[in-house]
Amino acid sequence: MITGEGDTRTVIVERQFAAPAEKLWRALTQPHLIEEWLMKTDFKPIEGHKFTLRKDPTPEISVVIDGEVRAVEENKTLSYTWSAYGTETVVTFTLTPVDGGTVLRLEQAGFSADNKAAIKGANASWPTFLTELEKLLTRID
Repeated sequence: MITGEGDTRTVIVERQFAAPAEKLWRALTQPHLIEEWLMKTDFKPIEGHKFTLRKDPTPEISVVIDGEVRAVEENKTLSYTWSAYGTETVVTFTLTPVDGGTVLRLEQAGFSADNKAAIKGANASWPTFLTELEKLLTRID
């Protein structure tokens, strides 16, 4: 879903996972697990920590995202900047325990309304990433 008013847009994706918040939190914050569903990273869940997400799908193509952790509330909320291709947004994960698992709400906020390619890319990519996250959760304890 894409929302927004005025000059900025937000991409929002919600998904329920059949896993407790603690398990989902580990997948969102441990670098070796983040690599399984998102990209290689030197991420640490510490406010102010600067990190890079990187994917090299082919020898000619390299995707590099720079980030900085903005907020950490263990098993509840994680927020960081996402800077790529001249666009800086803020990604926020919110975990809500429910019967049978956890609802994950992902918001990527701060897209310029006229940056349609970035908005479209995020709206298409996050559901794919979350599908990979769901697969990972079935493989880890």
